[in-house]
Amino acid sequence: MTGVKRTNEKNLMIFSGRAHPALAEEVAYQLETQVVPTDFRTFANSEIYVRFQESVRGSDAFVIQSHTAPINEWIMENLIMIDALKRASAKRITTVMPFYGYARQDKKHLGREPISARLMADLFKTAGADRLIAVDLHTEQISGFFDGPVDHLQAIPILSEYVYDKYHHHNLCVVSPDAGRIKVAEKWANRLGGTPLAFIHKTRDPHKANQSVANRVVGDVEGRMCILVDDMIDSGGTICQAADAIMAAGASGVVIVATHGILSDPAVERLKASVAREVVLTNTLPIPEEKRFDKLTELSIAPLIGDAIREVFEDGSVTSLFDHASERAH
Repeated sequence: MTGVKRTNEKNLMIFSGRAHPALAEEVAYQLETQVVPTDFRTFANSEIYVRFQESVRGSDAFVIQSHTAPINEWIMENLIMIDALKRASAKRITTVMPFYGYARQDKKHLGREPISARLMADLFKTAGADRLIAVDLHTEQISGFFDGPVDHLQAIPILSEYVYDKYHHHNLCVVSPDAGRIKVAEKWANRLGGTPLAFIHKTRDPHKANQSVANRVVGDVEGRMCILVDDMIDSGGTICQAADAIMAAGASGVVIVATHGILSDPAVERLKASVAREVVLTNTLPIPEEKRFDKLTELSIAPLIGDAIREVFEDGSVTSLFDHASERAH
C-alpha cells in the first residue's frame, strides 16, 4: 500500500462582513461557535481591505453578509472576503445572503436592460463561492442563476407561527399584494389552517422605480382580519396602498407581514401612518433604532440560518427543514 492516509476533522468557520454583524453573531451563537476575528479597513479612496486573523486552510467557510444600504459597498466587501478565503485555501466557501442584492432585477421588462440578479450570481461564482444560501429570494428563478448548489430558505415557518399564535381567533384572510405572489399566499393560507385568499390588482410603471398603483381587491375580505404578505418592504408605498384598498373593501383589520425590511425613506413614516395594526418583519436586514416604531415587530431569522448551515456542514438535508412543517394543520 502506497501513499499517506490522514483523517481530517471538518472545521466549520463563520465569517461576517460589516453590513449586519449582529445577525452573524446570533447565528454563530446558535452554532455554539464565534465569528472569526477579521481586520477590515476602508482606504481614503473607499477601497476595501480584508484580512482574517486566524488560519482558514481546509475550513468549511460560511460568509454572512446581508446586502443593505450602501448596497454596492457591502456587495464588494462580500466578494473580497470570498476571494480572501479562496486564496487562503478554505476547502469550501458558502456565501450566506439573508438578503440577495439586486434580486428585483431578475428579468428584462424593457429593451436594453440588464439582468442584474444573474450578474450577481456570476460575480460570486467568479470570486470563489461554492455554494449560496439565501432567504426568500424575490423569485424562485434566481436560484437557477448561480452555477452551483443554492439553498433557498423560507421565512414563512417563523412568520406564520407568530401570526397564527396572535391572530388565529380572528376570521382570517391571506392577501397577496399582487397576482404574481399568489403561490406564496397559498402556502400562507395552508399554514394558517386553510384560510381564504385574495389579491390586489395593481399596475406598475416600468419607467419608474418603487411606484405602483393598487387598483382593487380581488376576493372577499369583508369582515376579515387580513394578513397582507410580501417578500420585502422598500419605500412602503405599494404595501400601504394595498392596506388602504383592503380596508376600503370592508376588512376588519390588516396586518402587514414581510421578510425583508429595506425601509428606504419615507417607508417608516408611511407605515406609521398606515391603517395596518401591526407590521411584522424579520432581521434579515438591520433595522436601526431611528427606523423602529410602535407597530413594528421584528422576528429573528438566525435559528433558520443556523439550522441550514448545520445541515450543509454535516452533509444533511436543508429541504428537511421545511418538509416536516410544509403544511400546518390547525
